[in-house]
Amino acid sequence: MAKAFRRQGKGADRRYVATLDADEREIVATLMEQVADLLEAPDVAGTGDARFDAIVAGMTFSGDPHEATSRGRTAGGGQRDPALDRLLPTANRQDPEAADEFRHLTEGGIRHRKAAGLAASVAAVRAASGDDVVLDADQSRAFLTALTDVRLVLGERLGLHTDEDVEAVEARADSSDPDDPLVYAVALYDFLTWLQETLATALLRR
Repeated sequence: MAKAFRRQGKGADRRYVATLDADEREIVATLMEQVADLLEAPDVAGTGDARFDAIVAGMTFSGDPHEATSRGRTAGGGQRDPALDRLLPTANRQDPEAADEFRHLTEGGIRHRKAAGLAASVAAVRAASGDDVVLDADQSRAFLTALTDVRLVLGERLGLHTDEDVEAVEARADSSDPDDPLVYAVALYDFLTWLQETLATALLRR
């Protein structure tokens, strides 16, 4: 049974600890690894991690999760995975040319930093002592960002772009058969949201 992140110790010895069983740790670590893979893969629609997409396989989306948009085209004319636009949003929606130039100059570094943060968070999860995931302050901030990135990708796969989308998908999950993949995916999204919120709260406590 998962237990929320809580703060332990003081000063340089301060740590942030959550209790997750082996299955919960494996889910979190695996999803983080897969988002890191997405950041490192060619940014073309359809090249996302098949294992991640399998989580939401068979669901009815509000739209095609791999539908290309004008802002989702790569410099070579290919189609960019929409999840990458959630992870790496455009800097200037009014000027596509300026946005493309800025992306060309900065995106490689951003991808590298995000992938490194995800990898560090995976290492922290896999280094858990028993069921306790123990993070120092720097690891906690990286972990918070990593959870955000996983939620962004899962949210894109679920078609969550507005509060109305969230309400509609949750309502559909509530009325679905318990074995429907949508039910599992929504539960997973809610679990990651809860985990992220408890860590953010623990970090903000004085």
